[in-house]
Amino acid sequence: MRSKLSESLSWSPTVALSWLWGLGFFYAIHVVLAHGWMGFAAFAAPNALGLFLFGWVLGDPKRDPAAILRKAEGAYAGLFLLAQLFAVAITLFALHRYVGAPLFGERAEGGLVGLVLVAAILGHALSLRRLRWIHAGGLTVGVGAGLLAWTGLAAAMPAGPTPLLVADERFFGLVAPTLVGFLLGPWTDLQHWQRVVEIRRGGGSVRLAYGVGAVLFLGLLTLNALIASAAGPAGAVTTADGLIGFQPAVAAAVLRTGLEGAGTAFALWAVIAALSTVDSAYAALRWSMGAVTARSQSVLLTFVPPSLVASPVWVLFGAGALAAGAAAADLSMIYLMLPFATLLAGAAACLLLEALGARRAYDPMLCALLGATAALLAVAGYVTPSAGLLTLSALVPLVGALPMLSQYLGWSAPAPAATAPEPVATVIRVVNDNAAGAEGFEGRDFVIRLTPTYDDTNSVGNIYFANYVRWVGKARELFFRHCVPDFDLASTEFYILTKSFQHDFRREAREFEPLTVRIRVKHANRKFVTLEHEIHSATQGLLGRGEQSLMFVDTRNYRPLDIPKSIVEGFLPYAPAGVAPARWREEPALPQPMAS
Repeated sequence: MRSKLSESLSWSPTVALSWLWGLGFFYAIHVVLAHGWMGFAAFAAPNALGLFLFGWVLGDPKRDPAAILRKAEGAYAGLFLLAQLFAVAITLFALHRYVGAPLFGERAEGGLVGLVLVAAILGHALSLRRLRWIHAGGLTVGVGAGLLAWTGLAAAMPAGPTPLLVADERFFGLVAPTLVGFLLGPWTDLQHWQRVVEIRRGGGSVRLAYGVGAVLFLGLLTLNALIASAAGPAGAVTTADGLIGFQPAVAAAVLRTGLEGAGTAFALWAVIAALSTVDSAYAALRWSMGAVTARSQSVLLTFVPPSLVASPVWVLFGAGALAAGAAAADLSMIYLMLPFATLLAGAAACLLLEALGARRAYDPMLCALLGATAALLAVAGYVTPSAGLLTLSALVPLVGALPMLSQYLGWSAPAPAATAPEPVATVIRVVNDNAAGAEGFEGRDFVIRLTPTYDDTNSVGNIYFANYVRWVGKARELFFRHCVPDFDLASTEFYILTKSFQHDFRREAREFEPLTVRIRVKHANRKFVTLEHEIHSATQGLLGRGEQSLMFVDTRNYRPLDIPKSIVEGFLPYAPAGVAPARWREEPALPQPMAS
């Protein structure tokens, strides 16, 4: 049995290594040569601090990271996908641009494709719990290779002392984007959400794992800064925007000194860092998007296999295309870094506040528009350069999080969750001793749980299609029984008829597979009530969904009626806000028609 300490520490290497990507790996080289050791500290400190704070907040024993993510991943799916897209794109772009192409020429492109394939195989075949051991071994080898590259370059031809600080307007302008991007960055990274969930699930301490991981990460950045200092600034290149970048300085020093051993060691270290990012991205995307797709209500998934939609391969293709486009345009990697401090920052701030307990007031379109504006300001401020524009670019996207921030700080009252009355207390009643069936309310959903048996299958062994309709019908009747318990068929003045019924099948249930049928009020007008339903499997997710329209007739002539008073009063607590006019709540005794 592993101790809590050993379980926690076993995650620290993968925490540190997977956060390195191309951004930290190569930008550490650039910033120490461009701005000196103080400039490096201004970059590395908030980077490591952001990683530590992410683990500290989600490592609070009172918080459940899995529940937070499950609630948030649907709303923030675009944020998570874009963050992985840019992370993988930066990694592939930088690895090819600053190591592969200078040291290996045309062969580097085939090697890069091979690296992506190996990473995808690892991410697909291995769980994250197993990947961490590969990352721990890779980190040991990579650090050893990095040390060899450093000592080899330092001994071959001293590059001269690295300045303490080289400050210009661009340096001061990047202070705010650096703080925003690195403090919020981990919240956008699915890889680290998955790590936090797995650490907690395995009984480890998230705070300890991320505390040690942040220190290791800072050490890795420092190692690359030392390698850059030994290489010197002679390998700087000028990109299409006319700006100087020092990221390829190490490869240039290897070519200049002819130290093939040091070059091979540095290339191995870069490949290990890149591999740990891409395989983790694949594993995290597959883990999260599979769950999001299973819960999705998109009609598109009726026609497209959910496994295809949730596949991480599309993100890898997109990242490769983005990296290739940036390389073809001769851009600096800064343009792939800026989205984390601009385009994604507003949504990341909302997600952080939600994790801290603020009620969601996230407006994806507003955050996207503010982020796009901030990205334009950042590019203009970086090229000009203008410290004012760069600083402003980091503040503009945070405007999208102000409603949640003011509510979290108590400056404004939170908006009510709904205008309709709260439903009765949630109760799930077990019908029999072996829990084969249960019924009750979960919020506004009426839920029944059941277990199919061989009795529900047809001659070829699968669940007969009509049983799904029967189960929905059973859920509806029990729903009515809970809402209108005094309804008596012998004395009623109205009948409830099914006007229409529709169900979209997505997957098949299996015998002895626990199922859940959910039914709820969708909308209504004077004459008709529409109910929607879903059937879920405990192992497969969503099996199907649909809706039905109900009408009411008198018992003598079958003349259509307005929705009866007893139905209005019984179903009102479970109707959505738009179906619950205020006048019903104020004067429930009056049989007013339902609003459409």
